[in-house]
Amino acid sequence: SQLSSGDGDGHDEIDMEFMGNSSGPGHPVVLNTNVWVNGDGKKEHQFDLWFDPAADYHTYTIIWNPENILFKVDNLFIRSFKRFAGIPYAGSKPMRLHATLWDGSYWATEKGKVPIDWSNAPFNVLYKNYYANACASGGACHAGSDGWMNRQLDGSEWGTVKWAEQNYMRYNYCADGYRFPQGFPAECSRY
Repeated sequence: SQLSSGDGDGHDEIDMEFMGNSSGPGHPVVLNTNVWVNGDGKKEHQFDLWFDPAADYHTYTIIWNPENILFKVDNLFIRSFKRFAGIPYAGSKPMRLHATLWDGSYWATEKGKVPIDWSNAPFNVLYKNYYANACASGGACHAGSDGWMNRQLDGSEWGTVKWAEQNYMRYNYCADGYRFPQGFPAECSRY
C-alpha cells in the first residue's frame, strides 16, 4: 500500500510494501517502508516481520503529519521519518491511497534471483476494516484529526522503534555506504 501524489518525476510517496521472501514458508517476510520526496525515494527501512502476515490479519498504519511520518504494525511503532529544517519533506502535495498487488520481481527479489512462480496464479490480497482519516488539501481538518495531526512518539513508542531496528531491521539506507559513496542523506546524521 502507498500514499502517492502521482507518477511524475517529482512525485511524493509513502510506502509500506511486502516484498515476500526468497526462502519460502517458514522464513520471515520482508516489509519495506519508504519515503519519496520530489521523486527521490532512496529512504528505505526494511524489516523481517516477526510473524507470518498471510496467517492472519494485521493492522498496518501510516500516520503522516507536518512533523513526521510514522509507520506502525499492529500496536507497535517501527519507524519515524522526521521533518528537519532545510531537508525536503513530503508535505506540500496531496496524496491518494493505492493498495495493489504487483510483480516486483526485479526490484523486490534480489534483482530477479527469485522469479515469480506464475503457476501459483491467481494471486490475491485481502483487506478488511480499511479506515482512512485525512484532511483535504487546503481545507480545514475535521474534528477527530487531532489524534494524528499532531502525533509524535513518546518515550516508550521510541522504544518499540529501537526494538524493531535492533531485532528485525534488514536494511537501513542510512547505513548503506555503497549506495551513497558521496555521503549519506542529510537526515541520517540528525536521528
